[in-house]
Amino acid sequence: MKTDFEPCDVVVLGSLNVDLVVHAPRLPAPGETLIGNDFSTDEGGKGANQAVAARRMGARVAMIGRVGRDAHGERMRVALKREGIGFAAVSEDGVLPTGVASIVVAHGGENTIVVVPGANHGLAPQHVDAWTVLFSSARILVLQLETPLPTVMHALSLAHRAGVTTMLNAAPAAELTAEQLACVDWLVVNESEARSLLAQPVSDIAEAHAAALALRARGPRHVVVTLGAAGLVHASDEGAVHYRAPKVQAVDSTGAGDTFVGALAATLARGLPAPEALRWGQAAAALAVTHRGAQSAMPTREQVLAQWADLISAQGTFP
Repeated sequence: MKTDFEPCDVVVLGSLNVDLVVHAPRLPAPGETLIGNDFSTDEGGKGANQAVAARRMGARVAMIGRVGRDAHGERMRVALKREGIGFAAVSEDGVLPTGVASIVVAHGGENTIVVVPGANHGLAPQHVDAWTVLFSSARILVLQLETPLPTVMHALSLAHRAGVTTMLNAAPAAELTAEQLACVDWLVVNESEARSLLAQPVSDIAEAHAAALALRARGPRHVVVTLGAAGLVHASDEGAVHYRAPKVQAVDSTGAGDTFVGALAATLARGLPAPEALRWGQAAAALAVTHRGAQSAMPTREQVLAQWADLISAQGTFP
């Protein structure tokens, strides 16, 4: 186990990808070729995205992950360093390449994404064991499902035993048992992920209420079902509550969910109550969708305050 480390508030275990982004008039149909408007590359991966979002909200962040021994891997390390994120626990794979994601963004912000995980699938439990010292200062561990499930579950168990709050963004969708969810304090899913976990429809606010309560009955202390422009539903000991989303003109929804998760984790790490933390997450995600890109669109804490300061207190509500 490593002993030389910088203390952190939030540890993110997850994927690191380079995003290859094409903007097009609309999403292509199967077999169809479209002429795109422009092309760009961006640092991405759900893990790295959530780490950046948390850091920009002011949290001290460290990341556990894996990249290839290639130019994309070096780019990801440089990007984490630039953000002030601890990356000593981002190890290098000598065989598998750094992960990439191919993203098509349509006018209006809708997107389709294909991910090639590469070195992300090489992240193993022993890589977590080497850096359990990070849990000694962290208040929250954030995880997703773009790295191997055994590694995710191993980290959840270690953090839970260490008294660290755990937040699992169950994306991409996967089957999870009640036993696997037993160590999850915060479960965050969108409509399709909730639908996959429960095998029941989740297409409106009423169904999201039912889904959040059903998922909470499987073990997590808090469940958040995000609904895009319709807001979110949060289930806890106090029941299920719907939170309206801020109204904005969406340009690109890539990374919006990751912005929400990272901002939520950072705010909870500061000790804010759940209602206020949820509104911080919503406000950050709302600002992110008004710009293109994933990490490049994620706002800072100061930008969120400038836009939504009067609405993100525990008593506030978005119009």
